[in-house]
Amino acid sequence: MIPTHYEFNNPVKIISGSKAVDNLPFELEQLGVSRPLIITDQGVAGAGLLSIVKNACSDSNISIGAVYDQTPPDSSLSTVKQIAGLYRKTQCDSFVAVGGGSAIDTAKGVNLIISENSDDLSQFAGAQIIKTPAKPLIVIPTTSGTGSEVTMVAVISDTDRNLKMAFTSHHLLPNVAILDPRMTLTLPASMTAATGMDALSHAMEAFISLQKNPISDAFCLSAIKLIGKTLPLAVKNGKDPDIRLTMANAATMAGIAFSNAMVGVVHGLGHAAGAVCHIPHGVAMSIFLPFGLEYNIAKEEKRIGRMLLSLAGESIYLNIPENKRAAGTVKAVRALQKTLYEHCGLPYTLKQAGATRDKLDQIAQKTMDDGALGFNPEAVELDDALMLLNRAYE
Repeated sequence: MIPTHYEFNNPVKIISGSKAVDNLPFELEQLGVSRPLIITDQGVAGAGLLSIVKNACSDSNISIGAVYDQTPPDSSLSTVKQIAGLYRKTQCDSFVAVGGGSAIDTAKGVNLIISENSDDLSQFAGAQIIKTPAKPLIVIPTTSGTGSEVTMVAVISDTDRNLKMAFTSHHLLPNVAILDPRMTLTLPASMTAATGMDALSHAMEAFISLQKNPISDAFCLSAIKLIGKTLPLAVKNGKDPDIRLTMANAATMAGIAFSNAMVGVVHGLGHAAGAVCHIPHGVAMSIFLPFGLEYNIAKEEKRIGRMLLSLAGESIYLNIPENKRAAGTVKAVRALQKTLYEHCGLPYTLKQAGATRDKLDQIAQKTMDDGALGFNPEAVELDDALMLLNRAYE
């Protein structure tokens, strides 16, 4: 059934190809800017990926105003404020984010307070509070998972309150996303697995979200199919540019889907576990995904069963009775977890990820404050969150 009303927005220009980064100067010029601030992290800089970006600009009218390469794995309010000071001091006019979710979300946060002429990012937390159009932002992802290159969401940590804050606004959408396989060729197998499962969780949760719609559905199913086929190959052979480009596109499709349809309990639990126990987001998504799907079977059995066709293929799908396909989807996710654990040690329990049982109550409490629960098909109470955490523990 088509919803009686829905909205879908995807204004981000996507450039995908073997040397797509070489388009950066042209895209900046088209946006009317010439002095970007590059926001990245030490891992990206150490892997030599920053040189690809700099070389693309070397024979052009673009002058890189400054480079900030100290973005932490979990960006914070203080980091955003520090980079905003650098932007103002060096008189930059735009942003280029090069990295994974933290670098991209950091760039969105800095862009927000620069555009709003503020130093207090926290006052803009929540949905659609931002009113001012942002400065030009081009994103070059170096992982295939977060989808941040095409989303209107940023997650920034308030380290003083041990809390991950979500910011949602159409003004946070980047202008351009550049998908270049050179930028993910050096990504370790464990990070490839974790970020790939992050993308899968985006697509699967968006497909059953209360805000799902026919257009987001198409992106979800395409992403699930590509990830199911390609993620194990990317973990085994990360040097294949075709495989890397496929994963990059799959992550972007999943990002487009969940930016419009939103996510649910898997992300609610994951955000809380990340804040309390500092479990990397992709690892948390992998751990919670099968439990979140099981929890929602009562409300979305047919849709969860439909995902089996995309994830496992037609032969498996047709050989499973309709009333068992939802359970088959969960089983296929767990099989993928096992494959990734065997190849790179990706944790599939909270205990393996370093969480301690005494933290579960605190994680459950934080989960209840997460906005993602509002889009979950099945209502989630505190006892439900704690039950899921205990099931995922070991």
